[in-house]
Amino acid sequence: MTEKYQFTATCPKGLENLLADELRQLGASVEKEQPAAVRFAGDLQMGYRVNLWSRLANRVLLNLGQSRIEDAEALYRAVADVPWEEHISPNGVLWVQFSGTNREIRNSQFGGQKAKDAIVDRLRKVTGARPDVDKRDPDLSVMLRLHRDLLEIAIDLSGDSLHRRGYRTHIGAAPLKENLAAALLMRAGWPKIAEEGGALLDPMCGSGTFLVEAALMAADVAPGLLREEFGFERWLNHQSDIWLALREEALQRRAAGLAKVLPEIRGYDADAKVLFAAESNIARAGLDRHVRVSCRPVAGFKVPSHREVQPGLVIVNPPYGERLGEQEALRETYAELGQQLKQEFGGWKAGIFTGNPELCHSTGLRSHKQYKLFNGSIPSQLLLFDIHAQSAEKGGDSSAPRLSDEAQMVANRLQKNLRTTGKWAQRNGVTCYRLYDADLPEYSAAIDVYHSVEGERFAHIQEYRAPASIPEQKARTRLMDLVRATRQVLGLAPGHISIKERRRHSHKDSGAQYQKQTQRRSTGQQRGDQGADNTRTFWADEYGAKLEINLWDYLDTGLFLDHRPVRQHLRKLATGKRLLNLFCYTATATVQAAIGGCSESTSVDLSKTYQAWGQRNFRENGMDPYRHQLIEADCLQWLKAAQDNRRGHYDVIFLDPPTFSNSAKMQGILDIQRDHPDLIRQCMALLNSGGVLLFSNNLRSFKMDAEIQAAFAVENLSAKLLDKDFQRNPKIHNVWEIRAR
Repeated sequence: MTEKYQFTATCPKGLENLLADELRQLGASVEKEQPAAVRFAGDLQMGYRVNLWSRLANRVLLNLGQSRIEDAEALYRAVADVPWEEHISPNGVLWVQFSGTNREIRNSQFGGQKAKDAIVDRLRKVTGARPDVDKRDPDLSVMLRLHRDLLEIAIDLSGDSLHRRGYRTHIGAAPLKENLAAALLMRAGWPKIAEEGGALLDPMCGSGTFLVEAALMAADVAPGLLREEFGFERWLNHQSDIWLALREEALQRRAAGLAKVLPEIRGYDADAKVLFAAESNIARAGLDRHVRVSCRPVAGFKVPSHREVQPGLVIVNPPYGERLGEQEALRETYAELGQQLKQEFGGWKAGIFTGNPELCHSTGLRSHKQYKLFNGSIPSQLLLFDIHAQSAEKGGDSSAPRLSDEAQMVANRLQKNLRTTGKWAQRNGVTCYRLYDADLPEYSAAIDVYHSVEGERFAHIQEYRAPASIPEQKARTRLMDLVRATRQVLGLAPGHISIKERRRHSHKDSGAQYQKQTQRRSTGQQRGDQGADNTRTFWADEYGAKLEINLWDYLDTGLFLDHRPVRQHLRKLATGKRLLNLFCYTATATVQAAIGGCSESTSVDLSKTYQAWGQRNFRENGMDPYRHQLIEADCLQWLKAAQDNRRGHYDVIFLDPPTFSNSAKMQGILDIQRDHPDLIRQCMALLNSGGVLLFSNNLRSFKMDAEIQAAFAVENLSAKLLDKDFQRNPKIHNVWEIRAR
């Protein structure tokens, strides 16, 4: 009679029921599903078969028994009772892994040490020799788990994790484990689609894991065939005749499967370097005659035309971004993916696996099924879609994305604004300007256009806070209408649009109602930010000054567009003069003053990020660092200290503080409405007898202190220093020119 064994197959969390179904299909008797594992029974051949054929399991453990234990001595006795001489040679190499604790065994490392001692002592007593202990390349791995005083003892039949098939020697930056990729394909219905001849396409294939796993399924190739060895091959009870017969059967099935005409399986990626890795992995899996990859961006993703392709499955694991700036940039990628799916893949199915399901809203697609899974330790989701063909009733340019009626309405307004504001900007040499500012109340956002010195055009979209009465999904849809209309009207290249969203969060989100980046102008420019990331910056020209722009990594871009006329006014005021720029941000105003002939300047800001940014602006414009000084300091403290040694030193001071700041690096809290009289008095003390203070802030409700107006000659220039592109928003800033009476 064939001996029956008890096994445990481990798997990534969330795949237990899929693994149980797979085990049943392999002929195993499934007994219990538990977190990240499935228990099953069968003969030794079944244990080997699961190791060879399971696409989902991490490991197959052979259960040797279980015992109730309360303390370390009971643990020692339970482990020592196992006949280890039947499993490992005393001259072999042993490794013991222990997990779990109880009231007496409070440390898993201690538990592992006690168990190891029990095994070694047993072998020494029975055989007169003891094995070496080493986790590198052991002959036998013992797995012990203690839970609620129940100790389970098993040996690992797999050796290295089963997800390491052996074909993937080149991996991308964010690799997807092979068994998780296989699980996602199963959830998306790929086995049935492949059986019916449907194609599989991955528009962001990276190192090709989806492609290889899909081809292995379609060709009936055992995923374990490429592995060099399994743990059971050094086990003393290993039966090589059973194993060799199973392996020969798998080889015959692979030969038959690869002799068939497989469905179209193709991957794309915009990065040629990762495609080299994909090609290497595909070749190592023996699938280079069946799987192809091509270099192509998401915006060019289409159904292959080299052969007749049956509608099938598009599956993708797009990046989801760790930083907010990355997430915002990725919204465009997700939107492009959604647009291409709707435009090119009607009748197909799609699966998007992401650790940031929030980004999937940008596709404009509605999923009909979602599965919660884990990518390593990252909570993730697989969202499934049925793609419906877009209506072709409206005609027009078939190469351009078709806009919805609502998006077309936005596009019409943008076209109108281009004919007015855009032409005004062109006539006046303005290269960066506001094109749209909530012109249509239901599309509440600002759209700014930036032209680089190389002639490239970019757009920066900042969503305004939607009223609580507007459903979240509707707000998202409207934002994507804006994005699509902007991209089409401006003819933007891929990656040339930045989207800054304000999203309502649940009560779990640390109490923050809206997600946003560092906001200098309203909540504290004086802060020690992280180092500047210049990988996605470009240079723009403003009246002869070259200024660095970053649309993605911060809420602000490095250039306050509404202050364009303020900077020009300051440039005229400072000609041949000594300038002090307080709360200087990226020092763009100082750059303009220097180009206008400012004799010397001092620019003060607490942020290391903005100081470094300002230095780059200075260098690009050839400014003399001895005459134009950048100082990293708390402006409030610097201003107080300057009262003792710089009185009457400056001809022009530009004071542009945030509305409010409580940075931990400051020695106080700044409230501009409360504190502006004291700030102004301190600045006036630093001016010479004919000097002028240009004071600006963006508090909409700001009121100039009456005593300041009585003590000094104060002129409100707010309306005068406002260009055409901001006239819809006249309260965007306050500007005052202040002189001694």
